[in-house]
Amino acid sequence: MAAARRDFLSRDYYRPLKEALCALAVERTGDAPAILDTGCGEGYYTCAIHNALKEAGKSPRTAGTDISKFILRYAAKREKGIEWAVASSYHLPVADESIDLLLNCFSPLAIEEFQRVLKPGGTFLYVVPAARHLWEMKEVLYESPYPNEEKETPYEGFSYEGIVPVDASITLQSQSDIHALFQMTPYYWKTPKEGSERLAKLDTLTTQISFRIHVFRKK
Repeated sequence: MAAARRDFLSRDYYRPLKEALCALAVERTGDAPAILDTGCGEGYYTCAIHNALKEAGKSPRTAGTDISKFILRYAAKREKGIEWAVASSYHLPVADESIDLLLNCFSPLAIEEFQRVLKPGGTFLYVVPAARHLWEMKEVLYESPYPNEEKETPYEGFSYEGIVPVDASITLQSQSDIHALFQMTPYYWKTPKEGSERLAKLDTLTTQISFRIHVFRKK
């Protein structure tokens, strides 16, 4: 799954989400922000945010954590100016109130730990799939697909700043890209054999991508 994510994201199919996160990071940080990406994987979003901040004339101190040593090796090759650490989101190797902006993209939600490491007034960006994310892929996999649940959940110690929608359409150009995306999703583990076989017969697939970036500020 880690290798599939690495291969898929390297094709830049999720560029709209990457660009939205970069814009928020630039907007919501000062001149020398401390950035933490929890569950960062291969560092696709981590590196993009780090470089966007530098291009904006800022001096970021950026770190990424993940439980996979394998995928972090790949991340470390992408960007030497970022600190990478093998760690659980529930036990971050980070000092109390030391982070200006924390990113959590499809990773375990460790609210108490995020609250511990964020500075007062710091920003927490929480990325989740929207209702019709990968809808056309789901139509291939399932006879009766259903939309993802969308909800606004307040968390103690944080104020809700808003929700940024990211919606686009992508065309996967090969079966290898289709399979890599499939492996990235929870559907890979629970799709009936017939649905997986239908997807495996496709050489191209056009599907919606739809995300919601929940923006929180630590009180």
